[in-house]
Amino acid sequence: MNRQHLACVMAVLTVCATSTIGLTGEADVVAVKTAKDGSGLWTFEVTIRHADAGWGHYANRFEILSPDGDILGTRVLHHPHVDEQPFTRSLRGISLPNGLKTIRIRAIDSVHSDGGKEITVDLSTQ
Repeated sequence: MNRQHLACVMAVLTVCATSTIGLTGEADVVAVKTAKDGSGLWTFEVTIRHADAGWGHYANRFEILSPDGDILGTRVLHHPHVDEQPFTRSLRGISLPNGLKTIRIRAIDSVHSDGGKEITVDLSTQ
């Protein structure tokens, strides 16, 4: 192997060893608190765990879903939480369809989209 080839291989290995993009996994929902106000609107406090690696790979939103997968609410997360794990953010003022018994909450990251751990909430116990 000549020096130029060896230098190229070493550069690729260095990039692979130091890059976390694509290696940090999906965003997981680890806890949810809910509250319904007097006007029937819901607040969701959602705790997410994700090995945010900076702007290239971070948990960038969570969604409230019907059992059929319809999106009922979305909270956009505008920046990485590299040094704050897990982290909790709220989504307020969500109107849910009458008769809905459960909802799902999923977190999304900027590389994998969805796929991490979701939590299903039984609304009848809230």
